[in-house]
Amino acid sequence: MKRRIFVGDIQGCREELERLLERVRYDTAADDLQPVGDLVNRGPDSLGTLRVLKQVNAGGVLGNHDLHALRVARGLRNPGRRDTLSKLFASEDAPLLLEWLARRPFVRVWPDGVCVHAGLNPAWRDPVATLSELDPYTPCVESDFATRARYCTVNGETPETDWPVPPSRFKPWWRFFKEDGWQGRWIVFGHWARQGLLDRPMLKGLDTGCVWGKCLTAWIPEEDRFVQVPAVRPYAEHGS
Repeated sequence: MKRRIFVGDIQGCREELERLLERVRYDTAADDLQPVGDLVNRGPDSLGTLRVLKQVNAGGVLGNHDLHALRVARGLRNPGRRDTLSKLFASEDAPLLLEWLARRPFVRVWPDGVCVHAGLNPAWRDPVATLSELDPYTPCVESDFATRARYCTVNGETPETDWPVPPSRFKPWWRFFKEDGWQGRWIVFGHWARQGLLDRPMLKGLDTGCVWGKCLTAWIPEEDRFVQVPAVRPYAEHGS
């Protein structure tokens, strides 16, 4: 069986991604690279990041920044003032790279695990059925939860904002899964750099704020170990 290498939010930090792949001795024949979403934006080299990921045949899931990039490129959203996507959009291979990005699903499932960018709604009976046919170009509450949620109620209600910390009836979504994961599978996710590395038996949160100047983190379930490389420097404002 191939090693699965799950990587936290890359956000265009190509140099750190390449160093991480060197650190884990990534082998395209023996390993399966699975970024947990937010492959692009806010960091310095979204173009180079997508080129590397496409070249090594990475899997992965979509994050909120990936959806933003796809929708801006198609004219469905306005660019944000802190976006760092212009080099990507201007490149000759942008159409191929964005097409490749758009083919990432919102969730991936293995017999022992689940990968999603932000979280799973505790009210969903079957996350795979809920998310598998969604269009990345069309906003909906299900894809918003999968790519943006941090706090919710047991019924899946989310607060208007999650910073500052919302009222006590809202819990981190993963608390509803902390003992058994989803159907006995562990859950690996990103999106929550303020929370930092989460290491519980059935939950692995891998967003360790590389784009903020912290580090890029990988988790290898076959070896049950984390591998980290430090960011070269901060690329975005803290909390952005």
